[in-house]
Amino acid sequence: MLFILSYSWTALFRVAQITLLFVIVMVLLDYVLLFSRKRNITIERIMPDRFSNGDLNKVQLTIANRYHFRISIKVIDEIPVQFQRRDFLVDAMLNSNELKTVEYTLRPVERGEYVFHDTNVFVKSPLQLVVRRIKNEGHQLVKVLPSYQSLRQFELLAYSNNLSEAGSRKIRKIGHSLEFEQIKEYVTGDDIRSINWKATARKGGQLMINNFTDERSQQVYCVIDKGRVMKMPFEGMTLLDYAVNATLILSRVALIKQDRAGLITFAENISHFLPADRKAAQMGHILETLYNQQTKFLESDFEKLYAHIRTRITQRSLIVLFTNFESLSGLQRQLPYIRHIARNHLVLVVFFENTELRQLTDSPAEDIESLYTKTIAEKFVYEKRLIVKELQQHGIFTILTAPQNLTVNTVNKYLELKARQAI
Repeated sequence: MLFILSYSWTALFRVAQITLLFVIVMVLLDYVLLFSRKRNITIERIMPDRFSNGDLNKVQLTIANRYHFRISIKVIDEIPVQFQRRDFLVDAMLNSNELKTVEYTLRPVERGEYVFHDTNVFVKSPLQLVVRRIKNEGHQLVKVLPSYQSLRQFELLAYSNNLSEAGSRKIRKIGHSLEFEQIKEYVTGDDIRSINWKATARKGGQLMINNFTDERSQQVYCVIDKGRVMKMPFEGMTLLDYAVNATLILSRVALIKQDRAGLITFAENISHFLPADRKAAQMGHILETLYNQQTKFLESDFEKLYAHIRTRITQRSLIVLFTNFESLSGLQRQLPYIRHIARNHLVLVVFFENTELRQLTDSPAEDIESLYTKTIAEKFVYEKRLIVKELQQHGIFTILTAPQNLTVNTVNKYLELKARQAI
């Protein structure tokens, strides 16, 4: 601008030259300050070697300033392509020899392998004339596994017999088990039918009571439908992913309750069969099996599922079937096979409520078109309730749940059936 104005005012030409020289000197000085040493900035990405699917996972970037002056930085971390985040940018100021930790969270919605690429830091000195990019070439592979964060939460609650905090409720117990545990002093609320009169006489009148515990070592099989009905998304995750997370947690709770946990996955064919067991390595086998499950686009074959259960599971077991039915006709095609399975086993069918339709039915109709749309949505919601009644009429336990409540509702139902000694 000074050079342009000097065409009219020649006295400004000398000022423009001096200013240009000053800018050049300052740029060179800024360049020397930033590029004088190679390792003035150190970067380290700290994160676990595996992520929990559907949960928030923490990633830390540790940045150290080795310059002898205050700098401003912009950090761009090349996160995996599965997250589709193109707006990641962190601004910060670092004093001389300061160590700063930048934290952010990522929520994966697909199981599999995720690759983190380079971490780029753009540095400016107090002069703000030159920008230096420092790249940390650190490719890191992370496996996204089923939701093990929720697994730890339910595991602690199960060990402490405090699953009510996760949503389970206490129910009235019908009868009691015949598996003797111990003799203890009578307290208010104990069943007087279990008073041990011989032990009471030896105690000189202090009432003693026989304490019984729940029968153990029942078989619990989680059966996951991998057909096209489980491809439907909800908050970025497919219904299959919600079923996988619930299966992992239910299996762990069953093992803590001394039951044996098993797993079956199927679509047009039987994909995986893991016999029920309660060995120490069983959870590792279940986690490894669930990690590789993917939905398919063919219709699931319930006839093959029935034949497989009939030949491979000979002991009466709890069969928790994770599937989805969007219409009554879809249920009626598979109902004969589910009824055959229910003859020899206790069957719990878990399928999903369409929450988008529920929101549509709850919203007011503003015109004729929205009224027709709302009426059709209410028809589908009503069919879901008819599916529940149809299954209950044949003595099949049913859970109709929103995807986000799947784990809590499934664990609750398992504990209820176990308390009733229905298995």
